[in-house]
Amino acid sequence: MSISGELPGEGSDGEEEVFVNEEDIIHEITVDDEDLPDRDDEDEDGGDAMGDSVDVDDSTYMFQSHKGNPTDASLVASGGKDDRGFLWRIGSADGALELTEHYMKLILFFVHDCIEETYRTVVLNTGHNDTVSTVAFSSDGNLLACGSFDGQINVWSTATRALQGTLEGSGSGFEWLKWHPRGHLIIAGSEDCNVWMWNADHNAILNTFAGHSSTVTCGDFTPDGKLICTGSDDASLRIWDPRSAQSRHVVRGHGYHTDGLTCLAITLDSQTVVSGSKDNSVHIVNVNSGQVVGSLVGHTNSIECVGISSSYGWAATGSMDQKLIIWDAAHQSSRCTCEHDEGVTSLAWLGSSRYVASGCIDGKVRIWDSLSGDCAREFSGHADVVQSLAVTADGNAMVSVSSDGSARVFDISMFK
Repeated sequence: MSISGELPGEGSDGEEEVFVNEEDIIHEITVDDEDLPDRDDEDEDGGDAMGDSVDVDDSTYMFQSHKGNPTDASLVASGGKDDRGFLWRIGSADGALELTEHYMKLILFFVHDCIEETYRTVVLNTGHNDTVSTVAFSSDGNLLACGSFDGQINVWSTATRALQGTLEGSGSGFEWLKWHPRGHLIIAGSEDCNVWMWNADHNAILNTFAGHSSTVTCGDFTPDGKLICTGSDDASLRIWDPRSAQSRHVVRGHGYHTDGLTCLAITLDSQTVVSGSKDNSVHIVNVNSGQVVGSLVGHTNSIECVGISSSYGWAATGSMDQKLIIWDAAHQSSRCTCEHDEGVTSLAWLGSSRYVASGCIDGKVRIWDSLSGDCAREFSGHADVVQSLAVTADGNAMVSVSSDGSARVFDISMFK
């Protein structure tokens, strides 16, 4: 879907930045400096200008209560290294519900309602005693799962805010978790080299997927829910049958990655998986055959994120080489390259539109036009690395989370 009317930056030369005035910020929650994550050594020695101050804040809302992640088009869940989790709602004036007792690393966002003008934050007692590494809502929005490096996943009811159950594996930490696209099944990748699957309604282990020889760093169900794709630090991709827990295909060796996988994305038709690696490479694999059918060559440093457009059949990849590249995956060619000042750490396509957002080490969030490669908007506000991005279901807002200990909400309604 394209946008009617002139977009920010159009009609000029694309260089003029458009900022939200200070009075446009709805609310800000502050936190003591001692609660913020430690900065790099260079910041302690004087740092760069970004670390010293943030002159402009384009966010319409900022949440900052971690000792550092968010998701409903009103409900947002966050987790961090402070072993704490927060559940906060855009659209309510109430306070936050804390999922306490853990220090969170990342904030992930899953949104189900509409953006309104006030915000509620709720804190749940998660019971974790190590970094909360991953959070995700079920596809129906009824359940929230928080995974931790303590080797547990706690599942919460979003309606009652009550702990529904605790899922356990071998005791090793979980790197990521995903819900089945239609049911209450959870899969999670572990440091023990395995993938675990549970029925969250019954708190029961259904299967353990063994075969990787190192940490399982990324994975997901195919959109049709019939298969599971996982990537590992062992430089392999495995395609699993969720019922039998057997590998249908193992992709590795010549013609594939030579170092650990960092990210993957699966096309909506469940036919193709695109994976990125520490070795700078991006490869395309046919899910049914397990064959590498193409490579996207253009990056010169580790691939940090990958996403596939739901409308155009294009892929986007972000890398520490300071580039976001938009690809025509079918023809395995680059459409445009979006240059950044520092490494690209996260990305998100804005619904079915032609726009894609990127998060960067410099703390900025940028909106790119995938047709032209132009930067349509730059959002400021964060004082450190942007770790994760998510778009609300109605497409009106985007939430970003940073290692500065904050989550920010930006208005992107003009890009629908």
